[in-house]
Amino acid sequence: MDMKLELVMVPVTDVDRAKEFYEKVGFVVDHDQTVNDDVRFVQLTPPGSACSIAIGRGLTRMEPGSLDNMQMVIADADATHADLVARGIEVSEVDELAWGRFVFFADPDGNGWALQQLPDWSAGAAGGDS
Repeated sequence: MDMKLELVMVPVTDVDRAKEFYEKVGFVVDHDQTVNDDVRFVQLTPPGSACSIAIGRGLTRMEPGSLDNMQMVIADADATHADLVARGIEVSEVDELAWGRFVFFADPDGNGWALQQLPDWSAGAAGGDS
């Protein structure tokens, strides 16, 4: 039986600020719907991803900033680092670990993201040419 992760709720305090940040990172806005005064649903998808995130009002009981180490796979940590810096995103230096090369960043609420370039022994797992 297949199960595919579709949507991850990301708790934020200011929906517009978070939306602007994720757009700056390169996420695509799929939906932005205000259902009523208590519910607003914004869905954003990272480039090349089959899974999206949702930010908004009335979507989750998680505290803003409580997600730590959401992880995405990238083809090239150096290129991703350079791209995010050029977009004005505060990111870590490329971190070299035995299980991959990482770039870390956080959204304005402190939700943490890890971008992993897989090691050579897992080439092709990123869906790219790495």
